[in-house]
Amino acid sequence: MLKLELSNKYITTERPAFVMGIVNVTPDSIWEGSRSGADMALKMFEEGADIVDIGGESSRPGSDYVSAQEECERIIPVITEIRKHTDKPISVDTRKLSVMQEARKAGADIVNDISALEDSPELADYCASEKMPIILMHKRGIPVIMQENTEYANPVNEISAYLIGRAKYAIEHGIDAKKIILDTGIGFGKNLDTNIKLIQASQKIIDAIHQAGIPEVQHILMALSRKSCIGEITGKKVEDRMVGTLAANLLAVQYGATMLRVHDVSETIDMLAVLGRI
Repeated sequence: MLKLELSNKYITTERPAFVMGIVNVTPDSIWEGSRSGADMALKMFEEGADIVDIGGESSRPGSDYVSAQEECERIIPVITEIRKHTDKPISVDTRKLSVMQEARKAGADIVNDISALEDSPELADYCASEKMPIILMHKRGIPVIMQENTEYANPVNEISAYLIGRAKYAIEHGIDAKKIILDTGIGFGKNLDTNIKLIQASQKIIDAIHQAGIPEVQHILMALSRKSCIGEITGKKVEDRMVGTLAANLLAVQYGATMLRVHDVSETIDMLAVLGRI
């Protein structure tokens, strides 16, 4: 059984991985099918999602950042509406302290920071004070230019070292190590070969962070859903990448991933049920 502690409760799953549904309150996210609001989030919870991740700022390659005000205007009404119907965990995909503060007031439970606390270092202290879990992701550069530099000498070692460093930063600022989730940042400044190596490396990265003296960190999030690497392998457009995503996520869990961030919740749950049973 997998377990994740929130600020005042915990969630568990008997599946091989937690399922995090994606709801993008943006006009320019990777897939038009993920652009919605509270109705989609509630549907994902009905389908069995453990967590729903709400994002108001696209981070797809080539995208521009938006202001904190615009981000809040997009996501806060969605969180508020969700909270009228369920107390299930809501994650917020943001790099900004001010956005997370407003999201927390509205009822959010988890910080999903693609900058791993680099863009808003003070977010670490806030997260610690609120006793919230945090997702720390590796990326290189900002989304608008991140695919211009995708070469690594040893990607698994380099990205492991980065995530270990950011986890230690979070712990130094009071964040409980048990509440740290690591994300290798598939597609964020990486080419296909590097993405594949990272899909294969979840257990290696967990082992590395344990060897670095942080045995409490247990979770690796894999965010592959409908991304360009799936398109490169299958030759399919984003709207036709669900099957490829399911296959890649199944392998990712076998390689050690414990959380899947996905657009297709029901299908992912079916995949995990078969994987867990067989």
